[in-house]
Amino acid sequence: MEKAQEITSKIWEMANRLRGNMDASEYRDYILGFMFYRYLSEHQEAKLIENGVVFPEEGQSVNDAYLTQVPSEDLNDVLLDIAGSLGYAISPQYTWATIVSKVHDNRIKASDYQDMFDNFDRNLSLNKNAKVDFSGVFDDMNLNNSRLGNSTAARAKALTNIIDLVDEIDYKDEDGQDILGTIYTYLIDKFAKNSGKKAGEFYTPHEVSQVLATLVANDLSKDNEKPSVYDFACGSGSLLLTVKDQLKNPKAKDALKYDGQELNTTTYNLARMNLMMHGVKYENMDIRNADTLENDWPDGVDDQGVDHPRSFDMVVANPPYSAHWDNNDNKLKDPRFKEYGALAPKTKADYAFLLHGLYHLKADGTMAIVLPHGVLFRGAKEAKIRKALLDKNQIDAVIGLPANLFYSTGIPTVVLVLKKNKATRDVLFIDASKGFEKDKNQNKLRQEDIDKIISTYQERKDVDKYAHVAMMDEIKENDYNLNIPRYVDTFEPEPPVDLGKLTQEMAETQKEIEANEKELVSMMKDLTSKDEKTQQDLDNFIAMLENEVKRNG
Repeated sequence: MEKAQEITSKIWEMANRLRGNMDASEYRDYILGFMFYRYLSEHQEAKLIENGVVFPEEGQSVNDAYLTQVPSEDLNDVLLDIAGSLGYAISPQYTWATIVSKVHDNRIKASDYQDMFDNFDRNLSLNKNAKVDFSGVFDDMNLNNSRLGNSTAARAKALTNIIDLVDEIDYKDEDGQDILGTIYTYLIDKFAKNSGKKAGEFYTPHEVSQVLATLVANDLSKDNEKPSVYDFACGSGSLLLTVKDQLKNPKAKDALKYDGQELNTTTYNLARMNLMMHGVKYENMDIRNADTLENDWPDGVDDQGVDHPRSFDMVVANPPYSAHWDNNDNKLKDPRFKEYGALAPKTKADYAFLLHGLYHLKADGTMAIVLPHGVLFRGAKEAKIRKALLDKNQIDAVIGLPANLFYSTGIPTVVLVLKKNKATRDVLFIDASKGFEKDKNQNKLRQEDIDKIISTYQERKDVDKYAHVAMMDEIKENDYNLNIPRYVDTFEPEPPVDLGKLTQEMAETQKEIEANEKELVSMMKDLTSKDEKTQQDLDNFIAMLENEVKRNG
């Protein structure tokens, strides 16, 4: 991790020098895009060796062997074989090593960059099953962007600089392990910190992701060796990847199926790249670019119009808070919402997102979602949905987080944990709002804060001033209001007042006041003025002060 952070800092520093007047969030697409292309190309080199396609001679690189040992008449078969294994294929003249060689030999042309991406897209037709996973993944790299340069030559120079930057980094740690995925994640975090409110579109701070991921992963059956996870507002995919990190069973880690949906196309591309850079095979991921609330996940209804939701073992999400959505009454017929008697308000889609995720949760699964505190107590339609969720015994825990954890907002948030089949009719409330450390402009959960949340959730017992297990009768007495202070008393009483000590301090203070007043009168008497009127005013003021001193003692 230390090595990855060191490399990330170096890339970040160099990138800031090279990007000129381009916004950091815009430059992100070029840095991360070329890093991904390098990853795909080098990943293909390993496959060429593994499949026995090329046999590099002593001192010869894999890429040189690829360029010289594959006859042109056999190339299509080789590309077809590669695409069948990897889901994509890169022709010899467009591999990362070939492009870098052209850069170093000053043979690169501006058109070469476009040609290499065009070649990549053409070869996607070789594996139709993988086309959706790779199609358009480089579309955000606008090679004609005037902010790269005002001329073709200037833009080519800028792209060449990025190629040099991405190529000169050794993405291995001290033990020779590939840390490219970790560096990629760190860079996404760096770009998020510099994007302000836009960061909410693509990144959940790792510590928050760790809380959500651990909550759902720990509840997963140990016998489940082929689990699935779904994030319907997946951003850059970092939350999905964190779930994998929290799985205990190695077989489950390798077989985990990643499903996600993301509205923003640029962020959707980022998610696909991020997952694959962390070694996720295209067969194990299904990431879609769509509006979750308007376009339900595929297979929501079968051919006969019967509800047949695609469901998942784990659902995690950090959706946009209080977003606007189309809550047309027709959506009351939508199987995701119809059982709850109301639709989320037009200007607050929080419960619409929650019900969408819950609908796609398996009967024995666990869902964890971050939302604003308002979902706990707001009235009208939201109160109706909240009551239905509680009556159905689907809310398992309410966990209050500290304020200012996110790059995009400073508001405190809450994690709701939901299940479809709970063994007990109660709700665990945890007030974790005070457990954090200040980190420059943001607050940050420490590992000890995360561990306390998780252990409290697992033990499910009352903890003084931190957690309370509320039975349904108590919740009904509170009119289904889930505001955490109603259940967890964090009040710290003031220490008892020592009246004797207080009286003594007041007497001493009064003596100090009297001494100061006498000293002030003495000083004022030394003041004189040549102006008769001013002197008269001064004498009157001194007389008034003397009377005040006499009155006080």
